[in-house]
Amino acid sequence: EEIVPGDVVALSAGNLIPADGILLAARDFNVSEATLTGETFPVVKAPGTSASDAQIGQRGNAVFTGTSVRSGTATMLVARTGDGTEFAAIAATIARRVPETEFARGIRRFGYLMTEIMLAIVIVVFFVNLLLHRPLIDSLLFSLALAVGLTPELLPAIVSVTLARGARAMARSGVIVRRLESIENLGSMDLLCTDKTGTLTEGVIHLDGCIDPIGTPSSEVRLWALLNATLQAGMANPLDVAIAAGRTDRDDCSAYAKIDEIPYDFVRKRLSVVVRAKDGTDDLLICKGAVQNVIDACASVMAGAGTEPLDAAYAKAIDDRVKAWCLQGYRVLALALRHFPPRDAYRREDESELALAGFLLFQDPPKEGMAESLKALRRRGIKVKVISGDNRYVAAHLAETIGLPRGNLLTGEELDKLTAEALFVRVRRTDLFVEIDPNQKERIIAALRRHGHVVGYLGDGINDAPALHEADVGVSVDGAADVAREAADMILLERNLDVLVGGIDDGRRTFANTMKYVSIATSANFGNMVSMAIASVALPFLPLLAKQILLNNFLADMPSLAIATDNVDAEQTRRPSRWNIAFVRRFMLTFGLVSSAFDFLTFGFLLFVLKATEATFQTGWFVESLVTQLAIVLVIRTRKAFWKSRPGRLLSSLTLAVALAAVAIPEVMGYTSITQTPVATGLYTLLLPLAAFALLGSSRLLVVGGDSA
Repeated sequence: EEIVPGDVVALSAGNLIPADGILLAARDFNVSEATLTGETFPVVKAPGTSASDAQIGQRGNAVFTGTSVRSGTATMLVARTGDGTEFAAIAATIARRVPETEFARGIRRFGYLMTEIMLAIVIVVFFVNLLLHRPLIDSLLFSLALAVGLTPELLPAIVSVTLARGARAMARSGVIVRRLESIENLGSMDLLCTDKTGTLTEGVIHLDGCIDPIGTPSSEVRLWALLNATLQAGMANPLDVAIAAGRTDRDDCSAYAKIDEIPYDFVRKRLSVVVRAKDGTDDLLICKGAVQNVIDACASVMAGAGTEPLDAAYAKAIDDRVKAWCLQGYRVLALALRHFPPRDAYRREDESELALAGFLLFQDPPKEGMAESLKALRRRGIKVKVISGDNRYVAAHLAETIGLPRGNLLTGEELDKLTAEALFVRVRRTDLFVEIDPNQKERIIAALRRHGHVVGYLGDGINDAPALHEADVGVSVDGAADVAREAADMILLERNLDVLVGGIDDGRRTFANTMKYVSIATSANFGNMVSMAIASVALPFLPLLAKQILLNNFLADMPSLAIATDNVDAEQTRRPSRWNIAFVRRFMLTFGLVSSAFDFLTFGFLLFVLKATEATFQTGWFVESLVTQLAIVLVIRTRKAFWKSRPGRLLSSLTLAVALAAVAIPEVMGYTSITQTPVATGLYTLLLPLAAFALLGSSRLLVVGGDSA
C-alpha cells in the first residue's frame, strides 16, 4: 500500500516483486516468472529497452508483480501498482461473467424448443375445441393439462440428482467438482488444451545429462559440476539444486576442500569454484556458466588424458552440438577447468586459458505415464493441444516425446499480429501454441469454442486463470495458485492425467443419463399429447379428462426418478456426446409418431371393435398410454437392443411397480373417473405395448445412427 508509481525499490534474492516496474540497475539478476509465463527456468533481467507490445517473456528490462527474485540484486522504478499490474489484469478475468457453456446452451435451446411446441399445441387445441362448441372451462383445463403433460417437469430434478451423483463418483476418483454443471461439459469435451509446466511435465528442473566434449556421458563431469554447485556461496538457483539432486553414491565430494570462489556476475555469466584435493599438490578451478561465455574463456578442449587446441573447426562442432541439444528442449551449461599451483586467492582474470571439460543438460521432464494418458484421451475421442509460455524448442521436444503432433506451431509474437478472424482460421490446424501470454491463452480458447468444440483447459498457474475462465471446463490441480483454483470448475487431487480420464468417464455417464430423460420425456410426452390433441377434435368427447392426464403424467414420470442411478452402456463413454437440438427434434418427432400410432390403434379397437362408452374409452387409453410409456423407458435408455442392456435395479423396480399400478387403477373409482375395463380391453391394453418393443427398438436404431445426442 505504501508503494506508488515513481518509487525506486531495491530488490535482492528471495524477494517477491511488489509492483510492475522497469529496471534501473541489475547485478546477476535472475527472476522466476513461472507464475506469469509458465517458464520453468529463471529469466535473466537487465536494464535496457523493449518494444511496447512485446510479450511478457520478452520484456527483459521489466519485472512484474507476483514474480520472485532467484538471485542477484537490482533497482527498479515502479511503473504500475494495484489494479494496473499484469497480475491484477489476469485476476480480473475471473470476475467477469462466466461464458455460457455447451451444456447451459443446450438446456436453453431445449427449453425454447419445448415452449414453441407447447404453445402451438395448446393454442390450436383450445380454439378448435371452442369451435366445436365444447364447454369453455373443459376446453381450457384440457389444453392446460396438455401443456403440463408435454412439459419435462422432472428435468431440473433429474439434472440435479445426476450431477450430484456424478460429483460423488468423481470425488472417489480424485476430482473435486466446484461447479456441478461442468460435469456435463466434461462428458461432452472433445478438445483439451493444457499448459506444459507442471501439467505435462514434472514442473521441476532435472539434470538429464553430464556430457564430455565429444558427446559421451561422463561421471567426471558430474563430479566437477557437483563441486561447483554445492560449494559455491551464493544463493542456489534451480540449476544448482538439480545438479545436487543428481548426486550418486559414487560422487565423493569429501575428497576436496574449497579454496576460493569467483562469484557470478551478469557480464561474465560464469561462476568459478577453486578446490584442492586433500591428497593433491595443485588447485583446480571449476568454471560453470552459459556455453558461449565459458567457451570464450577456453583455449583448449579436454580429450582423453590430455587436451587439444580449441580451433575454429572444434568450436563449430561444439556450436552445432549445443544447437542440436537446444532443439531437443535442453537448457545447456558448459563446464571448464584449469590447474593452478596452490595459493589462497583467485581473481576473475584467472578465468582464462581454460580447458573445456563438458556440458550439463537440464530439462523439465514429462511426467511418468504421460504418453499413455494421452493415448487414453485419444481413445475417448479427445484431441489435445498445448498452450505454453515456454520457448518453442522446449515445447516441441516435449510434444514429440509424449506423442503429440508438433508440426503446426504458433508463437505468441505471431498470434499478436492475427486478427480475430485470422486466429479463428489458424487455431484449427495448430497443435502447439508457444511463448504465449496469459491473455493470449484466453483468445485461443475463445477461437476454438467458436469452431463448435467443447473445450477443456488444464492449468495450475496464475497465467492460466484467463483460459480456465473462458473454457467450457476449467480444470486445475490441488496446490495450484489461488487465482487458478478460483477460476477452475474442478480440481484434480493428483497431478495426473489418469485422474482426469476417470473424471471424463464419470462425466459421460452423467450426460448419458440426463439425455435418457430428455429423450424419454420428449418422445413419450409428445406422442401422447399429439394423440390427445387429434382425438379431442375427432371424438365427440374428451379422450382423457384433465385429472386423468395429470395422473397419467405423474405415474409415467415415476420410473424417470431412477434414471440418475441407471446403468450406462460402455459404448456411451467411448466418444464425447453433446447437445444436438436438431437430433432431439428429429428423435421426438419420430418416436412421438410411433407412440401415437399405437394410440390410434387403441382408438380404433376401442371405438370400432368394442364400441366403448366414453368412460371405457378413457380407461382403456389411460392404461395403454401408461404402459406404452413404460415400454419407451426401457427401449430408449440404451442404444443397444433393449434385451442386451440391463437397466439399473431401482429403474427396473419402479417400472414394474407403475406397470402393476396401471393394471390396478381401473379397479379404483371416484376421483380419477376411471372405470373397470372389460376383459378384452384389459388384454389389449396390456398386450399392445409388448408389440411396441420391437417397433420402438427398430425406430431407435434407425433414428440414432451415429448421432451423439
